[in-house]
Amino acid sequence: MKAAVMEGIRKPFVVQTMPDPTPQPGGAVIRVEANGICRSDWHAWVGDWTWFGMKLQFPHVLGHEFCGVVEEAGPDVRRFRRGDRVLVPFSQGEGSCEFCASGHQNVCLSRMTPGIHYWGGFGRLVGVPLADVNLVPLPESIGFVEAASMGCRFMTSFHAITDQAAVRPGEWVAVHGCGGIGLSAVQIATALGANVVAVDIDDKKLELARELGAVATVDARDGRAVKAIMDVTKGGAHVSVDALGVAATCRASIMCLRTRGRHVQIGMTTAAEKGEVSIPIDLVVLKEATIVGSYGMQAPRYGAMLRMVESGKLAPKKLVSRTVPLEEAGAVIESMDNYGTVGVTVVDRY
Repeated sequence: MKAAVMEGIRKPFVVQTMPDPTPQPGGAVIRVEANGICRSDWHAWVGDWTWFGMKLQFPHVLGHEFCGVVEEAGPDVRRFRRGDRVLVPFSQGEGSCEFCASGHQNVCLSRMTPGIHYWGGFGRLVGVPLADVNLVPLPESIGFVEAASMGCRFMTSFHAITDQAAVRPGEWVAVHGCGGIGLSAVQIATALGANVVAVDIDDKKLELARELGAVATVDARDGRAVKAIMDVTKGGAHVSVDALGVAATCRASIMCLRTRGRHVQIGMTTAAEKGEVSIPIDLVVLKEATIVGSYGMQAPRYGAMLRMVESGKLAPKKLVSRTVPLEEAGAVIESMDNYGTVGVTVVDRY
């Protein structure tokens, strides 16, 4: 198969022919038709997340935002067969641990992340384990590029906004960081009837946030984001989301909450923080604020999101800024050193 191969930390990607995968007994081989390029790919490429045990073996094929067609299904697969269109969640489970059994496959004790724990969507073929648990049927009405844009950032935001934060109509929602996750959160919270304040340091990203429904935007470059949010919301956000994962956005997200507000942490840290961020804990106590984490989304939850896409209430395709061939994937990831992407970039030519 053709693949963009990572040969080491910060080494240029090399497009070459790699061995085709074969399906495990309960798994399936997916022919990838589109794959989003995510900042998590950048984290892996620069060698982040070793502080919680992530270590890639090289050569390696990244890519965790993919969709496509079942090329081959293993003998134990019951729900899928060759030719089925599928979307592949990145937060996968093995189906039998206590969290899978209670419907929380996204936090399975045996994490299985494509592009991290096994080769992913920067290859033309991907062997996905436990297909009946980890694949989602893709409706004919949703194209592959739009589906790929939901594979990580959009579905992660959907889970965070609808499930973890339980955003309600009329609430103020602050979104710190308008990358793919943040822009997805803007659109989803708006669709639920919330009033969204988008925060970033990039004018283009703030403009796109307004197009996606933000009722106000805040330029965080002057260091006054918290005060600006307090003023706009007349007392603070009911829900505030750190969609980036650096110390500044995490602290600002907590500090801009109104009393009894909910902070949702989606973004994960870089080498600057190594998983540790100082937070205003006394403020959390005095305001009775809630801090909740949010990771991916379990496959059975996709139905609600896809129905909203089919009905037109959500339009993840609006976040797709461009599509590129596989040969350009490495350059896109490298540009993320300087936050050089706007919206979502998708590989759609292999």
